[in-house]
Amino acid sequence: MTGALVTVIGEALIDLVPRGDPRDYTAHPGGSPFNVAVALARLRNRTALMARMGDHGFGRILRDAAAAENVDLTATADAAEPTTLAVVALEGPGQASYDFYLKGTADWQWTLPELRRLPADTGVVHFGSIASWTPPGSKLIDQVVSEARGGGVLITYDPNVRPPVLGTPARGRQMVERSVRRAHLVKASREDLGWLYPSRTADEVASRWIELGSVLVVVTDGADGAILYRSGARPLRRPGRTVRVVDTIGAGDAFTGGLLSGLVRRGMHDAQRVAQMSDTELADVVDEAVLISSLTCERAGADPPRLANGRQPERALTVEDFVDS
Repeated sequence: MTGALVTVIGEALIDLVPRGDPRDYTAHPGGSPFNVAVALARLRNRTALMARMGDHGFGRILRDAAAAENVDLTATADAAEPTTLAVVALEGPGQASYDFYLKGTADWQWTLPELRRLPADTGVVHFGSIASWTPPGSKLIDQVVSEARGGGVLITYDPNVRPPVLGTPARGRQMVERSVRRAHLVKASREDLGWLYPSRTADEVASRWIELGSVLVVVTDGADGAILYRSGARPLRRPGRTVRVVDTIGAGDAFTGGLLSGLVRRGMHDAQRVAQMSDTELADVVDEAVLISSLTCERAGADPPRLANGRQPERALTVEDFVDS
C-alpha cells in the first residue's frame, strides 16, 4: 500500500441484514466510517481506523474483518461496551433503511486520551456519520479534528444523515454545520440535503457550506452521478453509470473511499491543492468515485470492489482494474 496515510474516525457497527425469512438475519461488519476504511484499503491505500471495538462477540467480528482488509487498527480503542447494531430493512429495488440500537454502546464513549492516538503521519482525516453528532464522544471528535485541521491535515467529512438518530432537521443542521466548519472537503447525498434543508436547493446548501469553510463540496445524486461545488466556480456535474442494482448498502461510503483514494493517488491530498484542481482533474477523480460506487451497488451489502493485482495504476481507473467487477 502506498501514498499518504488516511485515518478514518467513527463508528464500527454490525448491520443485521435480512436473508428472506423475517426471522433470519446475517451479521455484516458496517458503519459508514468502517465501510470507508475498507473501501480505501481495497483501493490499496494506507488506511487506519480509529473506532471503539471490543475483543469478543460482534467486536471480534469487526476487528477480524478490518484486519483481513489490512486496515491498521493500532489507534483503535479497546471497548468494554457492547457493539452498536443497525437492523436493515430493504425497501423497494435495493433501497435500505435502518433501525439503530445504540444506547450505551461502544462507538460513542470516546475519551480524549483515546483520540490523542491519531497517527502522527496522518495526511488525511475522514470523519462523520453517527459518531460525529452522538454524545458524549462527538464533542471530543470535534476537538481533535479541529486540531488536526490546524496542523495542516486535509479534513474530509460525510454527514451520512440518519434521521432517526439526529431527531429533527433543526438539530441536524446544527450538528452537521459544526462539522462542516472543520472540513476542507464535504461529501453528502441529495437525500441528506433534502432532509437537512427542505426549503433550499443543493446549490444554496453548497454555497452555505463553502461560506462555513469548505474548499470543495461534492453532492452525490444517485443514478444521476454527482455535482461538485467550489468557491467562485460554476457547479460541475458528472454523470452516473447504468448498473444492475442489487442494493445500495455502502454505496455512498464506497464513493467516499474512491474520492479520497483518487485525491491521494494524484498527490492532491492537501487543502491548497484541492482548491487549485482543474475541472478536468476533479472530473477524473469523481468519475472514479462514481465507478467504485456503482460497482458496489451490483453486490449485496457493503462490499466495495478490490483492485486487481494489488496495485494502483497511474492512469484513471476503469472497470477492468477491479477483481470480479
